[in-house]
Amino acid sequence: MPALLNPVLDLLMLRGTVTAVEPLAARMRRLRIESDALAGLDVRPGQQVRVLVGTGITLRTYSVWRYEPTGAVELGVLDHDGAGPGARWGARAEVGEQIRLGKPEGTFTLRPDAAHHVFVGEETASVAFGAMLAALPDGARISGCVETGTPEDRLPVRHADRLDWLTRGGASLPDAVRALAPEPGGIAYVAGEAKTVQRVRQVLVREAGWDRRSVLTKPFWTPGRRGLS
Repeated sequence: MPALLNPVLDLLMLRGTVTAVEPLAARMRRLRIESDALAGLDVRPGQQVRVLVGTGITLRTYSVWRYEPTGAVELGVLDHDGAGPGARWGARAEVGEQIRLGKPEGTFTLRPDAAHHVFVGEETASVAFGAMLAALPDGARISGCVETGTPEDRLPVRHADRLDWLTRGGASLPDAVRALAPEPGGIAYVAGEAKTVQRVRQVLVREAGWDRRSVLTKPFWTPGRRGLS
C-alpha cells in the first residue's frame, strides 16, 4: 500500500492487531483484533465492519461475532470457494498481523424488545445471528432455520437448540420457513444469498401474513458478483 495513503486511511479507519486465530466451525475462523482505538465503540448485535484486506485498498465486510468494550472485536471469517482477496486474507491471517478496519455499522441489528425472534439464513448470516442470539435472554421466544453445507459448519451459537438446522441439498430455506410457519407479530431476521433472502421474505409476507416492516433483510452475497470474496 502506498505510504502516502496512510494519513487518509488513519482518518477513515481504525488500526488493530490480530491477537488470536482459531476455528469456530469446519469452515469458519475466529479472528480476534485488539487495540485502544477499538475501545468504547457503540456496537449493536448484528453489525459489521469493513476490513482492508491484501496489499491494496480492497475492502471486505465481516459480521462482528463478539465485541468487548475494553478494545476487542472478534470476526467470523468464512473459508469459501473462490480465490478472491477476502478469501485469501481470511485464510492467511495470523496472530501479530496489523490491520485496518472501520467502525461497526449497519441497520441489520437485533430488535431486543420484539415479541419473538425468527432467524433465517446460512453460513454467511450465522455470525451475525450468533451475536444477536448471544444478546437474547433465556426467556426470549426464538425460532428459525439455518442452513449449512455440513453439520460441522454449524456455529456454536447460544439458543442453538431452538433453531432448525438444515444441511444444504435437502429442504430449501423457503420450504423450511413454510414448515416452521412462524406467527406474525415478531421480528424476522433474514440474511444470506440475495435471491434466497427475497424468496424467504415473500413466504413470510405473502403466505404467512407478516408485516413487511417486520422482516429485516440483509443480502450478503450474490453468485458471480465481484467484490464479495
